[in-house]
Amino acid sequence: MDSHIAYLLLGSNMGHAKLNLINAVEALKKIPLTIQSVSSIYQTKAWGKTDQADFLNAALCIETILEPAQLLDELLAIEQEMGRTRDEKWAERIIDIDILFYDSIEFNSPHLKIPHPQIPFRKFTLIPLNQLAPDLKYPGKAQTIQELLIACSDELSVIEVDKSWL
Repeated sequence: MDSHIAYLLLGSNMGHAKLNLINAVEALKKIPLTIQSVSSIYQTKAWGKTDQADFLNAALCIETILEPAQLLDELLAIEQEMGRTRDEKWAERIIDIDILFYDSIEFNSPHLKIPHPQIPFRKFTLIPLNQLAPDLKYPGKAQTIQELLIACSDELSVIEVDKSWL
């Protein structure tokens, strides 16, 4: 079976957010993937729906034999097991696990878009990604993550809060 490199973004702003990120990583270790690298944890004001607690976010680079739709199913199952509900767009959440990139493919289905279409507009995604893979090219664009970060107009502050959380 072929293995694939994917980048994920974890986010939480409910309860003990750091513990939620740690628990999500532990759950990820139970599915067919290997965690290659993990960014620091960053704190950011809520994006989109701003009347809620700050988020903690971290990016992961993984290697997996799962195809994109299979990986999404596994991630959604982890979110559900951890108590995630989807009542309102951009609402607070115990855990959010997004697939940012999967190899260098572009994938589009009703339930999954790869690369994640909001990456170029969100510093809370670009900064942890830049820590892991500054020279990674955004599929379908000429820019690297570092170049996208430099060009990003998002003004929300992204503060590194924990370098060695795992």
